Amino acid sequence: MHEPERLRHVEHVMGTVFSFDVRGPATPAARDALARSVAWLHHVDALFSTYRPDSRISRLDRGELTVAECEPEVATVLELCRCATRLSGGWFDARAGGRLDPSAMVKGWAIERASQMLHDAGARDHSVNGGGDVQCRGEAAPGIPWRIGVAHPLRRGELATVVSGRDVAVATSGIAERGHHIIDPRTGRPAAGLASVTLVGRHLTEVDALATAVFAMGEEARTGVGRMAGVEAFAVTGDGETWWTPGYSACVPVLNP
Repeated sequence: MHEPERLRHVEHVMGTVFSFDVRGPATPAARDALARSVAWLHHVDALFSTYRPDSRISRLDRGELTVAECEPEVATVLELCRCATRLSGGWFDARAGGRLDPSAMVKGWAIERASQMLHDAGARDHSVNGGGDVQCRGEAAPGIPWRIGVAHPLRRGELATVVSGRDVAVATSGIAERGHHIIDPRTGRPAAGLASVTLVGRHLTEVDALATAVFAMGEEARTGVGRMAGVEAFAVTGDGETWWTPGYSACVPVLNP
């Protein structure tokens, strides 16, 4: 039984690793779309990196530019941030910590746009993974859904859960990679109470931003995520306990609490 056709690529950008897995024939259109998707990620990094003093977002934060003087993507992302703030009841805040930082929105949005480029080029079955946040389209193989493993935040090398689905987006916020870096916008201090929260939905732009908001909620997260339509959640608390939303069990091949 031969290995099914696939097109794969790994790119280091935005301070993390992005991996593309395109199932099906590696057509010229698919290869071109993959190259444009990679170029898109670098373009986004140049605009929004808070680590680059010459990025548009850094210059905007310092008052050197107005939104109108920036590329249109800047206005798009800032409006998405405002929408996420409203949707999360204020728990998503691109100015938490005292500076303009839409990073919690940018990556998921950039990944979903890259995924759409592939889809529009005819590569209907693929996944784009940026640092563990994943947008999947179609199927992994005919009749077989995608399976996405979620790393355990407290036990290195172990999975906390596995998500399965078609046309699915998965985003995790937590302490595993960067420690307690997410700010509670109501206190101005690092959020506490959760070690990680994984959200599952359809669109990574929304799911990734809301994962940050839910993590910031800490002990209020279980109630808060229950008010968000279209997403399911799986969380690991600071003491290693787990909880999940009622509909989450439909997102996993075998519930792995």
